Amino acid sequence: MDIKDMEKLVETQRKYFATGETLSIDFRIKNLKKLREIIKRYEKEIGKALFSDLGKSDYESYMCETGLVLSELTYIIKHIRKFAKERRVRTPLAQYASRSYKKLSPYGNVLIMSPWNYPFLLTMDPLIDALAAGNTVVVKPSAYSPATSSIIEKIVKECFAEEYVAVVTGGRKENAGLLEQKFDFVFFTGSQNVGKEVLRHTAEHLTPAVLELGGKSPCIVDKTAKLKLAAKRIIFGKCVNCGQTCVAPDYILCDKSIKDELVKELTNQIKSQYGENPLENPDFGKIINEKHFERICGLIDKKKVVLGGRSNKETLKIEPTIMDNVSWDDAIMQEEIFGPILPILTFDNIEEVYSIFESKEKPLALYLFSQDKKTIDAITSRCRFGGGCINDTLIHIATSEMGFGGVGESGMGAYHGKEGFEVFSHSKSIVNKKTWIDLPMRYQPYKRGLFSKLVHMFLR
Repeated sequence: MDIKDMEKLVETQRKYFATGETLSIDFRIKNLKKLREIIKRYEKEIGKALFSDLGKSDYESYMCETGLVLSELTYIIKHIRKFAKERRVRTPLAQYASRSYKKLSPYGNVLIMSPWNYPFLLTMDPLIDALAAGNTVVVKPSAYSPATSSIIEKIVKECFAEEYVAVVTGGRKENAGLLEQKFDFVFFTGSQNVGKEVLRHTAEHLTPAVLELGGKSPCIVDKTAKLKLAAKRIIFGKCVNCGQTCVAPDYILCDKSIKDELVKELTNQIKSQYGENPLENPDFGKIINEKHFERICGLIDKKKVVLGGRSNKETLKIEPTIMDNVSWDDAIMQEEIFGPILPILTFDNIEEVYSIFESKEKPLALYLFSQDKKTIDAITSRCRFGGGCINDTLIHIATSEMGFGGVGESGMGAYHGKEGFEVFSHSKSIVNKKTWIDLPMRYQPYKRGLFSKLVHMFLR
């Protein structure tokens, strides 16, 4: 699609939004139900596409992508009328007689740019929220996951007219072309570098944007943690989708006194979950492409590997790998890993952790394994991060009851459920002033009498 076609598409959607058809809650529910039925119909094809792009098994595809999309759809359909209701607020006495309320309205024409690591989930979830809020949408899936982009395009074309929802496929040229257009709202999920470019372009049009980025999400393990269970849950979070998860534990920061025992338990869990030869495990996925495969392999320091380290370029698979005796200066600590490599660093006392994180970029997620309530309260209060878990990994993103998003370098804005509905809506503050009475205090000539002073006392 060239620039002129993009301009025409955006203008077509803008005109359709102006008809007001998407403002009807019944219209939104009808289309969300239709989307749910079509996704169910294409469930097997979605699974095949995810296997083609990322080597995901049927089980993992449903658990981490299709199932979560269907869950978000069901939740939104159930609660959309409640989310869309006007919310009455208190009116100051000086504005008597009035009714004050907040009204959520759609932004209009929305652009959603999605990534390749969870290509179905991270396209459909924001699309669901945007449609629930009453917008028209242009979807731009990643060129790195072509099979999934193809099934997304097929589903959208079958479900929606192009003036309502459209898919634009392609690579950097199409990304750049879309960012040149004036949308009413932009939602981007991806890397920090591309996120900065998105924000530069939206700034040109003063367009609001949500950025879901990434970063080096820490996993803290203190000496009170239940190490066997901690290791089990850490390895799950690190290795699902072959480590290509924006909220995966990027590295472990553990108490020095329990490090050796933790390494032992992590080793046992890799063997238990993925077998003696993970490269032959059919349920263990692959790296998305050769470029990322080579980048991740280049981060492995063979001298510091205590388990794993092998890879297969033909299948683009890398073993779950543990690296010990890692320092903050090592190459693997200079960038987000986005692969199944788990470096381990240590601290002598928990107070060190706070000063360490003050000097680091704010991560998308933080995980803490501890049985100490004071430590839990201190970490969750003093450390700045998008979201996270206590004594588990990843699961905070698998609910429509809480928003998901980053802070600072890891992003801005949140979505899922109610937060998703609200992030794709503008909250209008409205006062409906009654006409049967008109208090005189605000009009000239001003009279500074007792009555006026009494009225304004109520405003304090």
